[in-house]
Amino acid sequence: MQKPSLPKGTRDFGTIQMARRNYILDSIKGTFQLFGFNQIETPAMENLNTLTGKYGDEGDQLLFKVLNSGDYLKNVSEEDLQNGYKQTLTKVSEKGLRYDLTVPFARFVVMNRNDLTFPFKRFQIQPVWRADRPQKGRYREFYQCDADVVGTDSLLCEAEIVLMIRSVFEKLKLNDYSIKLNNRKILTGISEAIGEAGKEGPLCVAIDKLDKIGWEKVKEELSDRGFADDSIEKLVPLVKLEADQAGKLSFLKEFLATSEVGLQGVTELEEVFQILTDMGENLDFVDLDIMLARGLSYYTGAIFEVKVNHVSIGSVSGGGRYDNLTENFGLKEKMSGVGFSFGVDRLYDVLEELSLFPDDSIQSTKVLLTHFDDKAFVYALGLMKKFRAAGIKAELYPDLTKMKKQLDFASKKAIPFVGICGDSEIDANVIALKNLETGAQESVSIEVAIERLK
Repeated sequence: MQKPSLPKGTRDFGTIQMARRNYILDSIKGTFQLFGFNQIETPAMENLNTLTGKYGDEGDQLLFKVLNSGDYLKNVSEEDLQNGYKQTLTKVSEKGLRYDLTVPFARFVVMNRNDLTFPFKRFQIQPVWRADRPQKGRYREFYQCDADVVGTDSLLCEAEIVLMIRSVFEKLKLNDYSIKLNNRKILTGISEAIGEAGKEGPLCVAIDKLDKIGWEKVKEELSDRGFADDSIEKLVPLVKLEADQAGKLSFLKEFLATSEVGLQGVTELEEVFQILTDMGENLDFVDLDIMLARGLSYYTGAIFEVKVNHVSIGSVSGGGRYDNLTENFGLKEKMSGVGFSFGVDRLYDVLEELSLFPDDSIQSTKVLLTHFDDKAFVYALGLMKKFRAAGIKAELYPDLTKMKKQLDFASKKAIPFVGICGDSEIDANVIALKNLETGAQESVSIEVAIERLK
């Protein structure tokens, strides 16, 4: 008999894990709704032509392709096979699992633009799939929680992303993290300033790996991508720069003095900081990171990445502004958007590593009704209905068995209270309410029990 197993990079979630995940999801969802975002969902599968070409070459390679149903090889010739997988792929697969939620959202906006009110604020909480190499904190199937605003250039949106991140982290009791912020216009300006105009794409892909592989390896990659040695050396002051926000902005203005687009990026960052100040907010946890690149090719303005400090997990959130994504789906007018995403699975690992899950996050049932015989079982049925009608999570032990077994069941499920039903309780029309944590037990009326459990 074959031993059951899971595909690498995927996981089951038991009751404790799901309760903790819902604790995270509820914190995120509540924050999104507080800021005026409404929820949508899109299919797990998209047409491959919807997904390809939106994430850069590396992203395209990580797409999970879905084989056509039936005889998927019927249109494949020997010549196709000899010409490689790219020639064959289009004939065996027309669909793929979504890589993120942003591109499907852009497709949704274009298809439903006549029914939407702009600026349109939406959030999405759904799984995505990437054919990546599984490792700690990196899975092939994982949830994203996206919030995007489309149809406005206002930098208020960027400022509110900072506030939403801080709000969620405050709810999750995370207080040591960095919201790294940069602008792709600055990176475009950097490529111009070092004499490599038009190469901001490969520049971003390379320096996006700076934290993972270090500066020496990034230099090698830039060289392999055709960057001149003197151009690479001009990046050193940026890589080595240590200054506060004001110092970094001042340095950038001087470094990018010859780049109009680069200076525009600096101005946009300054405006975001000013909006936060005008709202009475501070810049706590916000870190201007000149070398933050974000590898995805569709970003055109502000970019975000959030890292929790002193944990083994990498970034737990990221995003940015995109001006041209809807144009890929035939929408001629410019439709600027900005958004970000929380990685639920990574947040879970962070909270677990830091032991920040509250004890009551795994609690489902509030009271277990127990009984000694059939008569007490019937009595408990009526009490259970009253508890549930009052909004109290209650369940009744289903089998006739020893009281010890019923109490052990409650302990293992972390149910805090047990309602014991016996002949004396039935005669007095009460319930013996036992607190399993303290051991205290008292016979009270059902009305009093409801008030105490509430």
